Amino acid sequence: MLDASTRSGGTATAPSRAASEASPQATTTSKLPAAVPSGTVAVAVPPGFTARCARVLLSPWSRFSLLVALLVGAATAMLLFEPQRLLAHGWPPQLSGVAAAVMFAVAYGLITVAFVPRPLLNLAAGALFGSQLGTAAAVAGTVLGAGLAFGLGRVLGQDALRPLLRGKVLRTVDRQFSRHGFRSMLAVRLFPGVPFWAANYCAAVSRMGWLPFLLATALGALPNTAAYVVAGARASTPTSPAFLIAMAFIAVPGLAGVVMAWRKRHHLRDR
Repeated sequence: MLDASTRSGGTATAPSRAASEASPQATTTSKLPAAVPSGTVAVAVPPGFTARCARVLLSPWSRFSLLVALLVGAATAMLLFEPQRLLAHGWPPQLSGVAAAVMFAVAYGLITVAFVPRPLLNLAAGALFGSQLGTAAAVAGTVLGAGLAFGLGRVLGQDALRPLLRGKVLRTVDRQFSRHGFRSMLAVRLFPGVPFWAANYCAAVSRMGWLPFLLATALGALPNTAAYVVAGARASTPTSPAFLIAMAFIAVPGLAGVVMAWRKRHHLRDR
């Protein structure tokens, strides 16, 4: 019986010993790396390298550099190709009526981001589409261009520029835009004096909301834009009452803006 059990035990443990002796080789071979094709070079990427690159690319100053590059490129393209001339001659020529006015408004908004003067475009809108349709196209283009500039400034420039608001005048303007966004932007649009692009990017750096900015832009730009459009539509009859009234609407808000800025200059310095 003992010999049988011993034999049975020996025969039972023999495969397990063999398996145990073979297992280190199996585990060793399982840990070996896969065969690398000849001619390839393994590049060791340090841990967190992708995250560091993403942080650098998405940093405030990287985004601000991108904004500056976009604006410089847009301004250069405007100087080279002069897209305002295309709009003044009724681009695209195969469209007319409302379709042409819609295309005009879209192009108007895009090229105002590239610092094209709005008065030229407003005069062209009046000459091409008349007073009513031209005013609608010009106001729509104004709101579109302001919204594009505001979005670019808010996404790419706000985080980098807000820490630089240290002067009294800059802090006062930022506080005015942030606390009284609609009222401040409405005044800026009604009394021209601040360039269109400058008002857009100043508002973008502040904490003004989207809705007050766009609504104040639409309402505030309407009188001045309509005056230029009417002047463009009646340019062939400069002695007509409509043309003279339009020129008065252009001149009076500008003078009022200069007077208000002159009276408020000491108030801004004292804050």
